[in-house]
Amino acid sequence: MRKRRPPRVRAASSRQHGSGRTTEPTVPRGLPQRRIALGVLGLGVVTLAVVTALLWPAARRPPDEAATAPPPPEFVGHDACVPCHRTEAEAWKDSQHAHAMQPATPATVLGNFDDATVTYDGVTSTFFRRDDRFFVRTDGPDGALADFEVKYTFGVYPLQQYLVPFPDGRMQALSIAWDARPQQAGGGRWFHLYPDEHIDHRDPLHWTRLEQNWNYMCADCHSTNLRRNYDPVHDRYATTWSDLAVGCEACHGPGSNHVAWAEKRPGWEKLTGSEGLTIPLDERRGVRWTIMSTGNATRSRPLETHREVETCGVCHARRSPLGVDPNPTGRLLDTHDLALLEARLYHPDGQQLDEVYTYGSFLQSRMYAKGVTCSDCHDPHTQRLRAPGNAVCAQCHSPAMYETPAHLLHPAGSPGAQCAECHMPTRSYMVIDPRRDHSIRIPRPDLTVRHGVPNACGSCHADRDAGWAAAAIEKAYGPGRKGFQTFVDALHAGRIGEPGAREKLSALVRDAAAPGIARATAVAALEGFPGRTALDAIQLALGDRDTLVREAALGALLSASPPVRGRLAEPLADDPVKAVRVKAGRVLAGVPMDALSPERRARCERAVTEYVASQEALAERPEAHLDLGIVYADRGDATRAEAEYRAAIRLQPDFVPAYANLADLYRALGREADAASALADGLKAVPDDPSLVHALGLKRVREKRVADALPLLERAALARPENARFAYVHAVALESLGRRDEAIAALTRALERSPYDPDLLFGLSTFNREAGHLPEARDYARRLGTVAPDDERVLALLRELDGN
Repeated sequence: MRKRRPPRVRAASSRQHGSGRTTEPTVPRGLPQRRIALGVLGLGVVTLAVVTALLWPAARRPPDEAATAPPPPEFVGHDACVPCHRTEAEAWKDSQHAHAMQPATPATVLGNFDDATVTYDGVTSTFFRRDDRFFVRTDGPDGALADFEVKYTFGVYPLQQYLVPFPDGRMQALSIAWDARPQQAGGGRWFHLYPDEHIDHRDPLHWTRLEQNWNYMCADCHSTNLRRNYDPVHDRYATTWSDLAVGCEACHGPGSNHVAWAEKRPGWEKLTGSEGLTIPLDERRGVRWTIMSTGNATRSRPLETHREVETCGVCHARRSPLGVDPNPTGRLLDTHDLALLEARLYHPDGQQLDEVYTYGSFLQSRMYAKGVTCSDCHDPHTQRLRAPGNAVCAQCHSPAMYETPAHLLHPAGSPGAQCAECHMPTRSYMVIDPRRDHSIRIPRPDLTVRHGVPNACGSCHADRDAGWAAAAIEKAYGPGRKGFQTFVDALHAGRIGEPGAREKLSALVRDAAAPGIARATAVAALEGFPGRTALDAIQLALGDRDTLVREAALGALLSASPPVRGRLAEPLADDPVKAVRVKAGRVLAGVPMDALSPERRARCERAVTEYVASQEALAERPEAHLDLGIVYADRGDATRAEAEYRAAIRLQPDFVPAYANLADLYRALGREADAASALADGLKAVPDDPSLVHALGLKRVREKRVADALPLLERAALARPENARFAYVHAVALESLGRRDEAIAALTRALERSPYDPDLLFGLSTFNREAGHLPEARDYARRLGTVAPDDERVLALLRELDGN
């Protein structure tokens, strides 16, 4: 099961900087009833237009077209494939896919259920059997010990988890798992997936809570044709599947037409072109890799589609669904939204950090750029490598050139001489599951020295520092060996907001040779660097051939003014890829459309409707309701915005962003008492949460009660020292109470953590100016000028100080 899929939360109109900080949530201004009425009327017009458009082609379709079109494919189950594909079925039956999920039986359960106990955070859980049924006595939703029956196993190696059904159709994954490794490797034991954390029944990561819910978090990648069938009215599931584990159709798509073609059923002639296959995974058919004089191989013909890699990526990627049907189509971004190289997920050079699986890493690799697909290295049915050890690499890389002491720098046959040890280092997830980084990069210890990222040399040579390793690499290969992934300087600059970050990010966006996922990450980061340079790069990216880049460019427009958003996002409202259309709908939601022609308005409204539908399809998730609330607030529909925020709170009572946005909504409506109640409710659910404490402090400031606000703002700033915005607001409150020296000291401390934050630099410059410390004021202003060179506020400050 996934360790956790962090909520994809965006506070309304939150302002993001290169340092990644976010201001307190605010609701877009202006919620007049007139706009609400127009919004509802517009939706009705769009609905009528869409229905008419769907019916019109049907009415005009030639009478024989239906007769020649194949029927919609349906799932037939794994057993229907076996008679014609016995070799593949035999290879598959011992794979991880075949054992992804199984009924809990004496044959499938690996864990010790003979009254075995394990104690975690003061709770002792007991695993026991009643005949051939398996149970656990552990802390339930209320924290009390109770007996729960285990109905299914989840996975098989190196760990096995267990699923417990609940009466409302939910199944939950226990956080205590079985270590299936041999005892000599440390296995044969029960262990907790969060050994260093305090997780009780109130924590979102508790096994009975939302983040350990099988139906949403895990099911679609461990079963075939998974349908969650969530009922938002009654908050229940009726989840179904056609194959319990990962069967043939999980990758090849529904097989009814293929069976009809194979058995020559009536109408099979319509299917001869594709053999009735939903996803033709034939991109390697007839392809050869020829090793050239360089020692590297070239594909006999260019790879023009990515059906195979994107089919695998549906489950081997950090992503979120865009609708209720998550099944593969061969086009990942038509069904899912892919996470980019975000700071919480990846190191700035693109190496895996959090649990991101392999797809996002592989997109960064030279191999992907050259046309390598998953099955070039892995047998898709056994899931084993096509050859052991270095031999799998030797398919494309000449051993005469690479299996040499000069290249390996380690004795032949030693661990250090294994290609994967240097080029695909591991990182362990779920405590005991080491996974190789599929960005397939050369070791760069010099980047460890400069940016603190990991390097493969340090995995084995723990007794030597990165400087030693960098010198060894340079001596062996020369100073010019930089590898394929050369975007670290730009992404690192963007994360910390250092001077020149905007220009580096913009250059990366324009670098067509860089991996698309890195370019997309760069254009997304430009949202935090307003100005002409960034906007030009964003506008260029909106027309990029790479879908990820176009989608990320739309996201970067969210902080732009509504007229700019509307002008630049409208052309992508009917993009051929769903992820782009959905993102365009989010961007266009807050754009006034009254002045648009009926055709243009209908196009924009279709995209907004598609975005709303994509969130409604995730109705069991609080962050989906949060996103809907923000959209309705953007559109002036305060009633629906309020309802969505409250729906998020009902699903997860400790979901802080919903309380903060609800309070801001009430404040925008002039309902100050309700805003206070929303914050109080949030602090009751999550006592001392820094974001809510900060929001309450801001409320006191707006009420002209700065002295009362100060302790709250200080608490928030101390609890989140990495949040420069909290520090800045706290310092402003100190200064307004005449405590300027303390304000300067607070900003100076915060600047040590966030040395390029424009608010901190601006505060230090102006506070020192008011204190008569002009040299210090000029110094901070000049530093600010390197961070925000186009900011008129900064230029005016510099002119004033230079005049003095």
